[in-house]
Amino acid sequence: MNKNLWLLALCQGLFLTNNVVFIAINGLVGLQLAPFGWMATLPVMGYVVGGALATPLVAHTQMRWGRKVSFQIGLVVAVASAGLCAWAAFSANFWLLCTATLVAGYYSANGGLYRFAAAELSTPDYREKAVSLVLAGGLLGAVAGPNLASATRTLFPVPFAGAYIALMGVALLAMVCMAAIRFEAQPVVLNAAGQPAQGRPLAELLRQPALVVAIMGAALGYGVMNLLMAATPLAMQVCGFDFDASALVLEWHVIGMFAPGFFTGHLIKRVGVLPVMGAGVVLNFACVAVALMGVELRHFGIALFLLGVGWNFLFTGGTTLAMTAYRPEEKDRAQAAINFCVYVTLALSAFSSGVLVTTQGWTLLNAGSLAPITLTGAALIWLALHRRRSAPPAA
Repeated sequence: MNKNLWLLALCQGLFLTNNVVFIAINGLVGLQLAPFGWMATLPVMGYVVGGALATPLVAHTQMRWGRKVSFQIGLVVAVASAGLCAWAAFSANFWLLCTATLVAGYYSANGGLYRFAAAELSTPDYREKAVSLVLAGGLLGAVAGPNLASATRTLFPVPFAGAYIALMGVALLAMVCMAAIRFEAQPVVLNAAGQPAQGRPLAELLRQPALVVAIMGAALGYGVMNLLMAATPLAMQVCGFDFDASALVLEWHVIGMFAPGFFTGHLIKRVGVLPVMGAGVVLNFACVAVALMGVELRHFGIALFLLGVGWNFLFTGGTTLAMTAYRPEEKDRAQAAINFCVYVTLALSAFSSGVLVTTQGWTLLNAGSLAPITLTGAALIWLALHRRRSAPPAA
């Protein structure tokens, strides 16, 4: 871990602080301001829809101006969007809140590339661990996010307006850290004519089995995690728990998401990427099993912790698997495609979580999540069998 990686891990932690606060409070603020209860998680959905819409633009700015400038633009947007969220809370304007979170999606699309930038800041034989350890920087968000939301929610007479203002300071701190990171210029790959190589078109890349399964693992793993996480504060409120209890559950959930980052990269190098992703699927099944056992605080806490660890294995594994499927000159379009699929899945899960938990209940929400978990497991088995059939016969 060199200085640049440590600073990038800190930026990841500040990015996750923003995300955790958004998840913790946007549904609750939305519930207060929305015309109808089922619309409560639209601000959460706006954040990920904004991320999906911003992925092509972010890919363009990354290609034109490089990692650092693009990341700093994202942080400027983070400051502005948090200010808009605060204004929406003060003015009790639900649609302004949705617009502000949609704009904030540009920051999310930039932050979603921190893990790929980590691989470029390390040597090739260390990239799995670099990705994993930078993702582990999200532990800062696990601790700071829920506590920041709890500490600032009553800072003003309007609930949670202070939390949005605090996020402006978090983004400004991240800008300072990003300014100190030195991103090396990536080597330009030339074709036979001496021109910069363009690489394979996206349609051809999406026919690579490893890339398809990597996208499914990252997108569906993130979608299931978001489906259950976004609904948890609402479900716990219905069950009579206060906000501090929800914040505690979310804190342990995000610890589960990022604490394994200190060893996930080592596991991938030791046993392979597919077994680690398979363990993530098993942990997701365990999460649903615990959630269906009851609605006590321990059930919410244990289920969300298992969900977090399962997400880490699937998302870190999916990122590592994807990097084996494209060439350096193809990274911008491949990474944009991965993140676009992730954000579209997140948008659907964010909207569905609010609708399902308020109309069908916590139990049916968990039961419904078994379908994408099973599909992810099936995709991993298919890729393992495909690789076995394609492997050259032993001498």
